[in-house]
Amino acid sequence: MPLPHFGGGGVGVKLYAIMPAQVRNRSAETMPQLLNVDAALAQILADMQPLGSESVALAESLGRVIATDIAAPLDLPPFDNSAMDGYAIHHADSLSASPQQPATLHVTQDISAGDSPTDTLQPGQAARIMTGAPIPVGCSAVAPVEDTDDNWRKASGTAPPEEVRIYSRYGYGANIRRKGENIAFGATIMGAGTIIQPAEMGMLAAIGCARFEVLRKPKVVILGSGDELVDVHETLSAGKIRDTNSYTLAGLIRQAGGIPIRLPIARDKLSEIRALYSRALGINPDMIISSAGVSVGAADLVREVMDELGDIDFWRINMRPGKPLAYGALQGIPFFGLPGNPVSTMVTFEVLVRPALAKLAGRALRRRTIQATTADDLRSDGRRSYNRVRLSREGGAVVARSTGSQSSGALMSMLLADGLAIIPEGQRFVPAGSELPVLLLRPLE
Repeated sequence: MPLPHFGGGGVGVKLYAIMPAQVRNRSAETMPQLLNVDAALAQILADMQPLGSESVALAESLGRVIATDIAAPLDLPPFDNSAMDGYAIHHADSLSASPQQPATLHVTQDISAGDSPTDTLQPGQAARIMTGAPIPVGCSAVAPVEDTDDNWRKASGTAPPEEVRIYSRYGYGANIRRKGENIAFGATIMGAGTIIQPAEMGMLAAIGCARFEVLRKPKVVILGSGDELVDVHETLSAGKIRDTNSYTLAGLIRQAGGIPIRLPIARDKLSEIRALYSRALGINPDMIISSAGVSVGAADLVREVMDELGDIDFWRINMRPGKPLAYGALQGIPFFGLPGNPVSTMVTFEVLVRPALAKLAGRALRRRTIQATTADDLRSDGRRSYNRVRLSREGGAVVARSTGSQSSGALMSMLLADGLAIIPEGQRFVPAGSELPVLLLRPLE
């Protein structure tokens, strides 16, 4: 049966598509047992709407997403200027020039970058000029200094000669950069959705754009709970483990263009988890991510808190690792309950959360998937599986090798992985030498 579609849309930053209460409040027992990954992602993306905008200073804009088109408020270059160090001339004065019979011109001006020449260049005259300096009225070409009898070089500090000999002919406009030839006044130079890189910063500086509107970065609260967890600063006593997921998620969120907000770990008590979730809501974030408490079991207290504070669309996904994944809304704020195992947390983030953050942030999702040949036999349990692999280029092909144990707790497997080899649903065995799509986790060298 096709998955019901409840659509995206809404007004403002915090209004997301809301399912009818009788659908959102279905118990886990009445929901489909395992939801298809593609259907889950489609539903998630339908709920996400790009955030509002904020003003940012140019110096702080690297990596930000432009909210509206930016038009040039002036021509670039803003005036006709010389493309060379040399001499501004009337091009007609050079038409018969040659090394054997150079054109001899009287030097009447010396124009540096930043000057504003006021004298008109007359026929038979030349003006020494620097690269980027405005050309004088009457100039129709610039002869490079290398094509004259002057050995002057830029910033030499020497006075110009009284006369200069030109050894070549130049056509109209030679070595002149015309006003507006790069960007014309009113032209759109960057469209909404452009990600600011160093080149964009330079262009914005050139047009005098000191501040402009960018899309807000999504604020993402990270929640963690568990009696066994201790923070990195605490002593590791018997029976305890370090909280790795909140730090991993913080890095992934920042990498995806968001602002991570880590909250302290809650113990496995209903009162503490309820207080933690209430605190998260008080921050007024754009997304909330929990990395524990969604597996079916005695310690599943998150489900009870969600019944009180929010609505869950689905609890289980047909993927490996990451089957026990919750998605819904806490008072209209998108909520992801990711599995507690470190690998499952990272894989579900890459497959489902990163695309959601990209849409919130107004970024185009550039998911690089390549085809690779498997060097090892790979196995699955019939769910869509994301196996961690190392990649190498061999003989013109990309070869994928397993990182070893595919246990959802094998953190080293993600440290070694270049990508996730995707085994389709229903396929339990992939022999070595097979072609599989691989979702890249890092650039392939």
